[in-house]
Amino acid sequence: MVSSAAPARSDKIVPGRALGALTALVLLLVTALVLAPPPLADTGNRGFADQNELRQALRDGFVAYWNSGGSTRPPALTSVIDYWFRFHVAKGVIAVLLLVTLVALAALLWKAYLRAGGLSAGQRSALATAGAVISMFAFGALLVVIANIQGAVAPFSSLLPMLPSGANDPQLTTAFDQIRQQLTESTGTTPPVDDMVGDFARYHVTVAVIAAILAITALGLTAVSWRRFVRSADTRSRRLRCASGIVTALLSLASTVLLAANTSAAMNSTTALSAFFNGSW
Repeated sequence: MVSSAAPARSDKIVPGRALGALTALVLLLVTALVLAPPPLADTGNRGFADQNELRQALRDGFVAYWNSGGSTRPPALTSVIDYWFRFHVAKGVIAVLLLVTLVALAALLWKAYLRAGGLSAGQRSALATAGAVISMFAFGALLVVIANIQGAVAPFSSLLPMLPSGANDPQLTTAFDQIRQQLTESTGTTPPVDDMVGDFARYHVTVAVIAAILAITALGLTAVSWRRFVRSADTRSRRLRCASGIVTALLSLASTVLLAANTSAAMNSTTALSAFFNGSW
């Protein structure tokens, strides 16, 4: 009598408990990412967790700072900047935890895909699709981490995009006109403009440094993926290594472009800040 090997069970290939725990943790962290940062950052009970209150406080503090003409930021502006720093730190920490969890979940799914020889074509396809989707979510979480590191390092510049919403305020409009004039003319700048130019440079240097690290890391991962692709004899493994190599190569290229753009903006922060106040961010 000829016996045939029993087909592999999907619950043996994909650890159900680990998959469930990681999925639940992802959902928890996504919820925390959306809801937790404002109350965590609003330690002074100033009402900044409300976006309208935050925007109004920012406009008032910015106008007070500009009218002072000095290099010291007034308390009205400092309190808003401090809140925004705490906001980005809280959101950044949660985003890092989410990124780590998503990477672990993606790794679990891709490993299961490589072991899925005994599963049906539909089950293998489902594993590959799930792995790809989770990998994309992980990339999104990485972008959130980068944005919040940037916001924490230079919270003042990170707040500036909120100002144009109040451009109908006569005092704010006057401040914007005077800032544009100082940035485009060679008659000299006041301490507030110098402060903004310096913070704007730091804002872009932060991304440039992160982009350089990502470019080098992605390039190394590309080399590893292609080396494993060449050495692998398994079809699924070769497909996965090939796809991984292409994705990391594209990530390295994109990071290099991001590095160049932000390095240029940091080196020409006066021009970049002028472009912002003229409507280009």
